[in-house]
Amino acid sequence: MGEAVTTCDVLVVGAGPGGGNAALQCARLGLDAILVEDHDEIGTPVHCGECISEIACQNLGLTLPEHVISKTVKGIRVIFPDGTEKCLSEEGYVLEKHLFEQWIAESAVKEGARLSMGHKITGMEKLFEQDSFSGWLCQGKGDLFPIRAKIVIDASGVSSVCSRLLDLNPRGKVVAGMQYELEGVPTDGYLDFYIWPSYAEKGYLWMIPKCDGRANIGLVTEDKPRTKKALDEFIEHTHFKGLNQNLPTWKKKGNPAFGGTIPISGPHENTHYDGLMLIGDAAGFTSPLFEGGSHLALKSAVFAAQTAAKAISENDLSSEKLSEYPKLWKAEFPPYDKILKGKNALFELSDEEMSVMAKCFPDEMSDMGLSGKVFVGLKLLYRSPGLYAKNIVRAMLAFGYSRAKYYGW
Repeated sequence: MGEAVTTCDVLVVGAGPGGGNAALQCARLGLDAILVEDHDEIGTPVHCGECISEIACQNLGLTLPEHVISKTVKGIRVIFPDGTEKCLSEEGYVLEKHLFEQWIAESAVKEGARLSMGHKITGMEKLFEQDSFSGWLCQGKGDLFPIRAKIVIDASGVSSVCSRLLDLNPRGKVVAGMQYELEGVPTDGYLDFYIWPSYAEKGYLWMIPKCDGRANIGLVTEDKPRTKKALDEFIEHTHFKGLNQNLPTWKKKGNPAFGGTIPISGPHENTHYDGLMLIGDAAGFTSPLFEGGSHLALKSAVFAAQTAAKAISENDLSSEKLSEYPKLWKAEFPPYDKILKGKNALFELSDEEMSVMAKCFPDEMSDMGLSGKVFVGLKLLYRSPGLYAKNIVRAMLAFGYSRAKYYGW
């Protein structure tokens, strides 16, 4: 090959929660894993609201250290356009996300994974031995490149770098997310989600409380050019007006606003290929409703590591062998097609229609059960039968589908 080549079993691209956990799980399974990150620091900039439910932690077998937890919370409160409030009481945690991601990466290193910062993959070439696929030769910026890996796990976030390099999937649809950290925010221990289309078109707003009176106040919207203006207007017109904006502890200077783009199309059609698996946002696993992506990134990393270990042990790195990976996530992850249909139906409703729907929900939505859902449907039929023509049932069911059996909020 003409130059020194770094070799490994698994190359993980991106040291977010999914990539860090992929490296950790691979190392625990005895694989030689390299984790590369193109930034100079793990966890910054923070792109998300920074929360995870206790049900998610149980599903992942995750015991969070105290230093990554900013606040323990009671659950979610959904606030509709007319002010109607409905709660989903289910304990969870608001994280200091940059510390959380650093902790996962440090855990991977302790288990034997190699971590390299300032490394960016720029090219991938298939390798063959005796006419059989044997891995990837990856080019990039950073001292370790070129890297020869039997399997690559793409955890590069919404950019989905490996998928793009190989033209594996078209670009998915995204929404813009932005938030501020405010101080002096009153809270009773719930995450507040506002479905207020006048500010967040085809999206929602949030108040996510943290320790010391801090809170993330933010939104996601399909109206990307108006994102900052809409968030500023929301703060100006609500009880958040006049509160001080902080620079987050991880942000040393610049504008106090932070955020990024979030995939909302559901999973990519191809989440695996010869010697390649996509996880987390790179696979499009962020839930289209409220659920966020951390849990899905962490869990898809587990599935990818298990699949990689089996394929390497059997010396079969083919796409056919790695097809076990989509079988695993499809069997457990929330039903994206149903959530997307429900979300689309929800956003076709007027503010008034959303509020009518909301009034039919019980005040506590954590355990409605089948009989509870039937009762809600009957109430809606009585109050506004015309809404059934607008696929209102799909919109209502989306709230339940997005939680699924292991996925909490």
